Parts: sequence; C-alpha cells; structure tokens
Amino acid sequence: MNAAVSGAPPKTFGIRLLNYIYKRSNFLFLLNMQNQITRTPLQKILHFFITKMIIATALIIGLVAIVEWLRSSLLDAINLTNDTKALITSVAEAILATAGYILLFKKYERRQIYELSAATFFNNATIGFLTGIFLQALFILVIYLTGTFIVVGINPVSTLITPFAFALTAGFVAEIIMIGVIFRLLEQQTGTTIAIFIFVILFAVLHINVKGANIISVGATAMQAGLLLPAAYVFGRNLWLPIFLHFGWDFAEPGIFGCINPSSSLTQGLMNSKIAGNSIFTGGITGPQDSLTSLLVCLVLGLIFLSIAKRKNNIIKPVWKATATDNSTIKL
Repeated sequence: MNAAVSGAPPKTFGIRLLNYIYKRSNFLFLLNMQNQITRTPLQKILHFFITKMIIATALIIGLVAIVEWLRSSLLDAINLTNDTKALITSVAEAILATAGYILLFKKYERRQIYELSAATFFNNATIGFLTGIFLQALFILVIYLTGTFIVVGINPVSTLITPFAFALTAGFVAEIIMIGVIFRLLEQQTGTTIAIFIFVILFAVLHINVKGANIISVGATAMQAGLLLPAAYVFGRNLWLPIFLHFGWDFAEPGIFGCINPSSSLTQGLMNSKIAGNSIFTGGITGPQDSLTSLLVCLVLGLIFLSIAKRKNNIIKPVWKATATDNSTIKL
C-alpha cells in the first residue's frame, strides 16, 4: 500500500540502514553462540574462565621470575648501586607484565586490549598516581590533627629511587594479575556487584591473621584492595587507573612520608618521621593505610567510582541474567 495513502511515513534510507545494522548485530551474536556450542571439550576447558586465570597468572609470575633470575645472575655481577639495580629490575618487570598480558589475551580472546590502550594511558596514569599520593597525604593530615606526626629529618632525594622501584613493580604486577586477570574474568561470569563482593570478602579473609591485624585494619584492606581498586577499573574500564593508584599509594606511604607499609620491607624514605597517637587513626604497627580514615575514605571513593560507572553503563550483569537481543526492528 502506498505510504502517502495509508498515512504511514515512508522508511528513509537511515532507518533501513539502522535496521540492517541491528539485524546484523543479532546475527553476529548468534554466530558467537554457535561457536561456543561447537567448541571441542579441550577448547571449552582452555576457554573456561578459571583456566584463563591460571594460565595468565602463571605467565606473568613466570616473566617476573625470569627478570629476578637475570638480576641475580647478571646485574649483581655488574658494579651498579642497589638503587639502580632495583630500578632496572622494576621497569623490566612492569614492561614484561604489561606486554605479557596484552599478547596473551589478544591471542587468547581474539580482541583488542582496550583496558591497556595507549590512548588512555596518560590521563588515567596521571590521575591514578596523584590520587594514590593524595590519599596517603590525607591520612597523614588526619594523624597530624588527631595525634602526632613529626618530621625529624629529610634524606637525600636519591632515597626515593628504591621506594619508587618497589611501588612500580607492586602497582603493575599486582593489579595486572588481581584486576586485569582475576577480577575481570570473574566479573564476566558473576557480574560487577558479586565480583566486588567476593573481592572484599577475599581480602578480608586473607588479612585476618596478619600480624597486628584488627577489625579496622582488616576492613581497611578489604576496602582498598577489594572495593576501591576494582571500582577504579570499572569506572573507566581500563587498568591504568588502578595500576597507577596502587603505584602512587605504595610510593607515597614509605617513600615520601617514611611510614610503615605492611607489604614492604623498606626502612627509609624521603622523610624520617615520627608518628604517635590513637592507633585507630595511625594504623598502629601496620601503618596509616590500615587506619579508620583509610577504611572510610576508600569506602566512599569506591562507591563514588561505582556510582559514576553505573551512570556510564559500565556495570556488568551476571552471565545467567544476560539475555539475547530480540529480533525486532527499529521503528520510526
């Protein structure tokens, strides 16, 4: 029937094009499902998310182990300072961990690795690094206001090299494994909310028996590693932000402020500082990152990241709730 006679508006080229794209996307979705169904038992095992976690984690740890072996067999035989050796080693480990992740999942998942895109590096790395330093400075400010934080001496700037190297390795290796591999693959199965809940519980349980642990320190660690860092990834869907947030955090605490970092054996930073006051605010023997201030700030910032992520449609549903797009066409 003629559209002008019936009163129905004629379909424009744009609407026809949108319908074609819409149907095409459904076809690709069904084709992907067909590929999943026709995989051999071995392929299904290899593409199982836990298998991916094991392979990727083993690869990255293996690359780091090779660098450490090269350090002990080559660098230790060269007349270099310990600071220089530490810096060379940490840069190599960061580069290899990143390259290993990109090359593995580019081949394994047959996709572009957008979460480590060079185009998003500068902004996210800068924001993450400065955020990590700012958070540590905030914790120190609270200690100063509620107790005592005294700088008893300033060391040469060169003392920053080893803390910088330690933090660089920690930021890259830990977050590529924990967020890029484990959290990302878990999230694809369980959805964002359940994955973060699992991470919070996981880090709480792992730190219950740490020396000097209490309910505040365990809660603070759970908020940092279980909520804040995964939320930072979900917020921008890239790994640069959590990597450099961790980097800045671990660099500032012992490296700049001379405080205790429970995961570090460093004994000297830029500042020689003296901390006293209520352990609720100082973190006690495990340092400012395990204080009540840290717990609350990381909780609030993590929830802010997730709130923005939700508005950006970055929250993933559990795989069992995912539904195929219906085959209806777009109507004017």
